[in-house]
Amino acid sequence: MASTTPSAGALAGIRVLDLTTVIMGPYGTRILADMGADVVKIEAPEGDTFRRYGPSRHAGMGGSVLNLHRNKRSVVLDLKQPAARAALDRLLAGADVLVHNLRPQVAARLGLDWDSVALHNPRIVVCAARGFGEDGPYGHKPAYDDLMQAGSGFAALNVQQHGMPRYAPTAWCDKIAGQAIAYAVLGALLHRERGGSGQQVEVPMFETAIDFMLVEHYGPGAFEPPLGPIGFPRQLSPQRKPYRTRDGWACILPYSDRNWQDFFAFVGQPQWLDDPRFADVAQRVQHVDALYAILESCAAERSTAEWVAFCDRVGIPCMPVLALEQLKDDAHVQAVGLLDVAEHPSEGRYRAVRSPLRFSATPWALRRHAPRTGEHTAEVLREAGLSDAEIDTLLATH
Repeated sequence: MASTTPSAGALAGIRVLDLTTVIMGPYGTRILADMGADVVKIEAPEGDTFRRYGPSRHAGMGGSVLNLHRNKRSVVLDLKQPAARAALDRLLAGADVLVHNLRPQVAARLGLDWDSVALHNPRIVVCAARGFGEDGPYGHKPAYDDLMQAGSGFAALNVQQHGMPRYAPTAWCDKIAGQAIAYAVLGALLHRERGGSGQQVEVPMFETAIDFMLVEHYGPGAFEPPLGPIGFPRQLSPQRKPYRTRDGWACILPYSDRNWQDFFAFVGQPQWLDDPRFADVAQRVQHVDALYAILESCAAERSTAEWVAFCDRVGIPCMPVLALEQLKDDAHVQAVGLLDVAEHPSEGRYRAVRSPLRFSATPWALRRHAPRTGEHTAEVLREAGLSDAEIDTLLATH
């Protein structure tokens, strides 16, 4: 069973103020928190809106919050109130990083733009997590994952497979932008620690999603003029999918020349070894639909376990199709302790998803369970030098 431990982490001593909400920013700051940073989540009196996504045992503590906000502290400040805004300035003076998801005009109005914050703390890193880059015409638009899937080219890729644009059933744009927040902040901190200054970093979800999409799909389109249509053929094939086995579904993915030789021998079709369409990787890419059709027809002849056993034996990439509900029972997931049971002081037992990263000298630890809204307000403000009377006045306004 997972338990909180005093492990410091690689970022011990780094204070991060997190003014973000929902998924993109909080996921990025959770990565920093998991590496040991003291992440202080600043929330409005009603709390982060994502807290209300249920089900939950207590208000504001939905299941996703338990892992998204672990290793953080929560402070409630109503920034519309002058005293609360002044308290935030006290926190900013001692912070290493500020992460917010405010639009440029709102950040400036609240005095949370780089120029304003740097007047009080020139060593701070201000990370602006945005939907779109400030300089473009979309800078005023709201930012939601579905918009990014539509605008990044991702949804349109599904036309070739499904006949219509589709979204992925996960907020992948939010999450890769969250990862970008983490590595951008780390880069800025490294620059500062090497004798540089603080700075502002902008992480726009739209541009991050496009960069992500074009890694393999740009291909021929990267040239001027293009050498062919944009898109990675193997991934765009309508036949690229999990295959139905005799008793379930599996991903069976022969890749190398040797993989295909072993596969053709196993299914009793050695004549395909001499088929010029499958002679090498270049030819296989051009005839990938035919290969996928062969895989689909052969997959149904054996059980999932038989396919996994054969593929693992000869080194062919293969995985059974696992539902989210099955992950906790998977042998590998159990062996690496990815989904352990933890005991939250107010929410009871829950599945704690440990950080997938492994540091030999500064290992991950569940140092703090996800906080209730405002749980650490008095504690953090007292650390910033506010008196008990000032803290009581602020708490009375919530």
